[in-house]
Amino acid sequence: MISFTTAELNFLLGAFLWPLSRILALIATSPILGNPSVPIRVKLGLAILITVLVMPLVEKTMPHIDPASGIGLIILLQQILIGAAIGFVMRVVFVAVEMAGELIGLQMGLGFAIFFDPQSSGQIDVIGRFMGVIASLAFLAIDGHLMLIALISQSFDTLPVGLDAITDATFSTLANWGGEVFKSGLQLSLPVLTALLITNLALGVLTRVAPQLNIFAVGFPLTLSIGLFVLALSMPFYAPILEYFVHDGLNLIMGILNIGELMGFSNF
Repeated sequence: MISFTTAELNFLLGAFLWPLSRILALIATSPILGNPSVPIRVKLGLAILITVLVMPLVEKTMPHIDPASGIGLIILLQQILIGAAIGFVMRVVFVAVEMAGELIGLQMGLGFAIFFDPQSSGQIDVIGRFMGVIASLAFLAIDGHLMLIALISQSFDTLPVGLDAITDATFSTLANWGGEVFKSGLQLSLPVLTALLITNLALGVLTRVAPQLNIFAVGFPLTLSIGLFVLALSMPFYAPILEYFVHDGLNLIMGILNIGELMGFSNF
């Protein structure tokens, strides 16, 4: 007859619950996997599957603490923070791309063409949504989702489950990374914004030369056409920039998790 003591049951429960909370927090906050359109059962099933695969690697470093105790709850909260921090870093990249699309759409005159975005649970214009889809495809093309899973698996070696997992420097790094939204979004939108600025200046001069010209009937189709034309010309150059942003985010995650090299991705 197989029997378990209370201490052994608590250890087995903690060895499954704490890694599951870190992995589930990552899946809930990361792009693509954390999209609200993905069913909750799929997210939970994927988190459980990854946890079962990771458990044999982390059982040796697991603390012998009761998960229902006060210290156990603190450890559980820390695991959630670690997983959410990793997902937040990658989500910032997508927010920056969508912000660039919103700036472009606003200057093109498509600021009124907005709809509900289930991923951000808010409203976003059509250009921002288009840029977000392009970023998602680029993220999948470079196996970004597989890199995130590899990072969360290796994080249990560099940041083992315990009380000393989160430092003040980590929160400071995440706060500074949040400022990248505005800088990166502006950099992505600069080519189209520059072309539209020149167009608006030309329309202003035209209005002074020919006051009888209906600028609203001429200006809107012109800015819309030039914006779409310049955006189409710029699309081939967006792919390497998006790849750079994703790699920059992954490098930041590796720095937070103290991972020197991502195993399985030698070309990273």
